[in-house]
Amino acid sequence: MPDTTPPDASASPSSTGALGHIRVLDLSRVLAGPWCTQILADMGADVIKIEKPGEGDDTRRWGPPFLNDDQGQRTDQASYYASCNRNKRSVTIDMATPEGQALIKELALQSDVLVENFKVGGLQRYGLDYESLRALNPRLIYCSVTGFGQDGPYAERAGYDLMVQAMCGLMSITGHADGEPGGGPVRVGVAVIDLFTGIYASTAILTALEARHQTGRGQHIDMALFDVGMAILANQATGYLNTGAVPQRQGNSHPSLAPYQDFPSSDGAVLLAIGNDGQFARFCQAAGKPEWATDERFATTSARVIHRATLIPLMSELTRTRTTADWIALLEDKAVPCGPINNIAQAFDDAQAKARGLRVELPRTPHGLPVDGISRLASVASPLRLSEHPAVLRNAPPALGQHTSEVLQQLAVSPERIARLQARRVV
Repeated sequence: MPDTTPPDASASPSSTGALGHIRVLDLSRVLAGPWCTQILADMGADVIKIEKPGEGDDTRRWGPPFLNDDQGQRTDQASYYASCNRNKRSVTIDMATPEGQALIKELALQSDVLVENFKVGGLQRYGLDYESLRALNPRLIYCSVTGFGQDGPYAERAGYDLMVQAMCGLMSITGHADGEPGGGPVRVGVAVIDLFTGIYASTAILTALEARHQTGRGQHIDMALFDVGMAILANQATGYLNTGAVPQRQGNSHPSLAPYQDFPSSDGAVLLAIGNDGQFARFCQAAGKPEWATDERFATTSARVIHRATLIPLMSELTRTRTTADWIALLEDKAVPCGPINNIAQAFDDAQAKARGLRVELPRTPHGLPVDGISRLASVASPLRLSEHPAVLRNAPPALGQHTSEVLQQLAVSPERIARLQARRVV
């Protein structure tokens, strides 16, 4: 439900952070767009997230898992939404109504950036497309996020991370080889193309903001999940383009490095990421197999890759003789990359994660008061560590419509008009 309480002056967005002078109008949903705007919000931007009254972002209902309230009882609020919407203000507006369109246009006039992920042409019928809003605000940077971009034979298609992982080739190189147990294409464990699209989009927006300093004009940014999926194939794509050899799935091993994979230990598994000859020589010396480092089959990176089928069984037999912790202790001071294969709980419990403060708790309101029964939410810290302008994590992801009255009053919308809009379910 929209917030009907008077806005608290102290709830105004913080002006701290490198982007404290930037306002972002967020019309995006699900993950790629919201991930982009959360990055901007973490760096201080005032991000106003527009959501449909009574429903909100689709991910508010993507559960389980659902959030618990302050009494430990399960709510109907999905944790998925909480992963990508912190530091934002939620405003409910029905853009299908003329009044709602007018409000969004008023917000666009006062915004620096707009991010949307509707289908190509989807906002034109509301008068909220780039050309319409550019006529009102030529300085507006308008970022469109779609599955396949604004042109091409697939432009009209809806795009989802899983589908793009399959289409761009990422699943063809993820998972065990067909002839191995459990072989077959596998998606990455998080929606990695959505996430990378959000990161690329935030970079494009910052570039456009810098360009605006020179030109005084905004511009349109065309971000496509498919383009990003192809781009993040990185060395695998470049190898194919320049040799014609199609990369294949090979589990946790690396196509160009060896040994660079998981190995069995006496109590589980250990990860070795040996990336050069010096590291391999130091491993061999520490492990009591110095002769391997001078064996012509294993002495160089290329040789180890060519003779992988011989080397890996030898190493697996050796790694089974010690526990995972013993291998880590043995190699830690030898500059040989080695570590455990953690689950997520173990990762957050790791000493390095604790030292870096990667788990944070954020209040839902500036005074820590609960909204919809929840006063605080746990989140993952921003990885952006700037010495002069660090990320500022201010508020937990908002409840649906939590800031509607606050933002509309800042637009000089009278309380009487807000009440009429609420009565007609425009907000």
